[in-house]
Parts: sequence; structure tokens; C-alpha cells
Amino acid sequence: MTETTTPELTVYMTTWCGYCHRLRRELDRAGIAYTAVDVEQVPDGAALVEQVNGGDRLVPTVVLADGTALPNPSLRELTAELDRMRRAGPAPTLGA
Repeated sequence: MTETTTPELTVYMTTWCGYCHRLRRELDRAGIAYTAVDVEQVPDGAALVEQVNGGDRLVPTVVLADGTALPNPSLRELTAELDRMRRAGPAPTLGA
């Protein structure tokens, strides 16, 4: 990861998944910060992936800060969603 800002996305992946490695290389090359979660090591991560993918443990699954989940996205799809999220601005806070 090359940015020092707080990551706007989490990549749920496994160590053996070629698609996961490809996406992580593309994110690194594009300078997009992310948090990586190995679903084979983090049971809560595996449960979240199954929940957002209709019971399937599909990796990579990317979850954006606004809760949007993207199963096996291309870099183009992911950057479009990040742009959409940034244009929408911060989520309103309760009681504001």
C-alpha cells in the first residue's frame, strides 16, 4: 500500500487465489490504500463474505467504507465505486 490515508476499502481474500493477487497488485500499482483480510485466518471475515454473497465464500470480495460489497471487481469497477462514494460525501451522523 502506498497511501498513508485511512483505507476506504477492505479486500477479503485468500493466499491461494489468483484473482485476489491480481486485484491487490492492481490496487498497489494504482496507489489505492486497502486493508487485506484473509478469510481462512479470520472467521468473521469469512462470515461477512458469505453474508454479502448469498452464502458463497467468493473471493476477492471488496467492501467499501459505505458498506457497498463488490464480488471479484475489476479495478475499473472499483475505482468507479470509489468515485461514486467520494461524490456522495460523508455519511450523515446520528443526531446531527
